[in-house]
Amino acid sequence: MNGVSQVRRLAGVDVVPSLAARRVLGVLAFAAATAFGAYVAVPLPGTIVPVTLQTLFVVLSGLLLGPWLGAASQATYIAVGLMGAPVFAGGLGPLALVGPTGGYLLAFPAGAWLAGRVAGPARTGALGWLRLAAGAALGSSVILLSGAARLSLLVGGPLPALELGVLPFLAGDGVKLCLTLLAAGRLRSRTLGLF
Repeated sequence: MNGVSQVRRLAGVDVVPSLAARRVLGVLAFAAATAFGAYVAVPLPGTIVPVTLQTLFVVLSGLLLGPWLGAASQATYIAVGLMGAPVFAGGLGPLALVGPTGGYLLAFPAGAWLAGRVAGPARTGALGWLRLAAGAALGSSVILLSGAARLSLLVGGPLPALELGVLPFLAGDGVKLCLTLLAAGRLRSRTLGLF
């Protein structure tokens, strides 16, 4: 069995021949992965916003599913949280959207869409890697800036919001960006045509 056949079998293409069904499964899988990422939360000293793995899955959803399905996966994640499921960091329900992390959460669909849109279709070579890195960085940046904008309403302005909601996360986001690029670089060409 060659590598493409093996990936197709593992991804469920042979089991789920319907493209629409595979798309729904991809959206649900990334919504679930983002919920899982919320539970990998590490509090940082000096800020009320924890570090989570969510942005890794948000950006990866856009890079692997494409802009629209990536955004749909994140809208699904938020909808599940709005219905009361404890999928947001800290186990909070819908109140998380009006709290200090609300701006980050509400930007997840836009971050996934932007990452997928800028990265575009899977390409090889330097241009492919450059677009992938640009998409991942811009998707992550949208989330950080939206989070800081919301946080500024709670902490007294943009400067404290940048100090509490952006600067402490730059190093961690850099690590998550590298992990995202490694995963996307390996998986994008193999998942091409699955969704």
